[in-house]
Amino acid sequence: MMRRRSIAFVGVAAVVPLVVSAVSAQAASASLTVTTLGRHGAKVATTLTVVAVPSGQTYTVKSGKRLSLPAGRYLAMTDIWEHGSEGLGTDTLGALDLKVSGNRAVTLDARKGKAVKVSLDTPADVTEPARINAQVCAGTVSNLPSAFSTGGWNYQGSLYAVPNSSKLLQFAYLAQWSGKDSYVAVKNSTGIPAAPGGAYKRSQLAGIHFAVRSGTEMGTQVDTMLQAAPKTDDCSTDLPAGVRDEDAPYGETVHVTPGTWQPRDDVFGSNGDDVSSGFPKVRTLKAGQNVTQSFGRAVWSPMYALPTIGRRAVGFAPDTLIGDPDVGANSADPTKETVVLTKGGTTVKKQTLTDWATDDAEFSAGIRSAGWYDLTVDAHRYRPGITFPAGMLSSRVTLDWHFKADPAKSTVAPVFMTRFLPTGLNSRNQAAPSTTTTVNVSAGRGSQGPDTKFTKVTAKAVKVWSSADGGKTWKAATVKHTGTTWQASVRNPASGAVALRSEVTDAAGDRSVETVYRAYAIG
Repeated sequence: MMRRRSIAFVGVAAVVPLVVSAVSAQAASASLTVTTLGRHGAKVATTLTVVAVPSGQTYTVKSGKRLSLPAGRYLAMTDIWEHGSEGLGTDTLGALDLKVSGNRAVTLDARKGKAVKVSLDTPADVTEPARINAQVCAGTVSNLPSAFSTGGWNYQGSLYAVPNSSKLLQFAYLAQWSGKDSYVAVKNSTGIPAAPGGAYKRSQLAGIHFAVRSGTEMGTQVDTMLQAAPKTDDCSTDLPAGVRDEDAPYGETVHVTPGTWQPRDDVFGSNGDDVSSGFPKVRTLKAGQNVTQSFGRAVWSPMYALPTIGRRAVGFAPDTLIGDPDVGANSADPTKETVVLTKGGTTVKKQTLTDWATDDAEFSAGIRSAGWYDLTVDAHRYRPGITFPAGMLSSRVTLDWHFKADPAKSTVAPVFMTRFLPTGLNSRNQAAPSTTTTVNVSAGRGSQGPDTKFTKVTAKAVKVWSSADGGKTWKAATVKHTGTTWQASVRNPASGAVALRSEVTDAAGDRSVETVYRAYAIG
């Protein structure tokens, strides 16, 4: 028998904080008391969210308690949760659109609630009713879409909503059926419908396959999910569907209603804390379309920032030095790095930085004359309080950039970051012993924003080396140039791990050397 978790679902919509207008400064001239009744007619204690229209100021109040307010229009919303036998119970979402003057008392009655009914032409392996997340939102207050109100979750047959035709309200739900695969449907409505729910067919869904590899993350447990991400925010924004929560590697397929979806992962470290969260690009899917979202695929490497020259200094932001290229720069792991700027063999500045628990770690070294400079970075993953998994990949990255800089000119240094993508690795990011791995190599340049001149630089030559002994010795790989990428053939050892090194040069003599230690494993 299914047991309802003893928690109330809290809406996770990406909501801008509600604006407090001048009305909050007015003396209270009225009051509101809301009594909430359960599905059997008895009083049920709840907490209500009350939203002023149009200012968006919010209040919370216990049911049956008098709330002093300025006279005006308000939306009052709540989830009437009632315990049942053996931990089962019901949720009834309800809302009232009210004009308050004097001392107004109203009742929100769960007996008027209509069951949220969803259906799917389910395969035989789906044996339980759909789990439904739902919420009611003050959808048009202060032009703030999806203003948070109240929500709950339960299984079909135990979740209800009280109909309300107010156009100031929105109602949204996300239904999920679980079997060998998962099936997810999301829907948003203006007002609370008289018959909330919908019917869905598998043939009209799209598919996202989550390919979660192991070896690269700071923890082994990876919790993946999908969040609704409509192009225009509404009450469904960020409603979550769990995909899978266990140790990597694993694969999981979710079939979803067509629309826009945000995949994500949360990685848990040895201490049980959520040590990183990844938000890849949003996926816009059509019916019948199938895509794959990878997490943890080797090789993790520098993602974004290049050295900059400006204000008579060379600067570098080290906060994206080790990250998952399938997820993006915003999800790079924290590092501790030593950064050194030299000119003609003379050290201009040396500094050790960490971007753990800070957003402003940055290297900056003043320069007095034009010439050739070298900026080196030696970065290690760094996260106090956890023990990294044994054999973690991409544990260290080094960069050695050689470029010309002029203190009188502002620009991004004409150098590159390399992306390595080995082909043929298994779900643990391992290549077979004593084989040859083809590594796709791209020489890229990030974007530093509109305030810094970003000149076009073309790579003239790319070289690649590999090491099977942690960087003590290196072997040159055969490199072929195809279009805008290069392919390196790397001979694998019988065991251990492979480090990769690249050198990218341009016609002006600028040079970029990048090394990723433990880029992929052998197994």
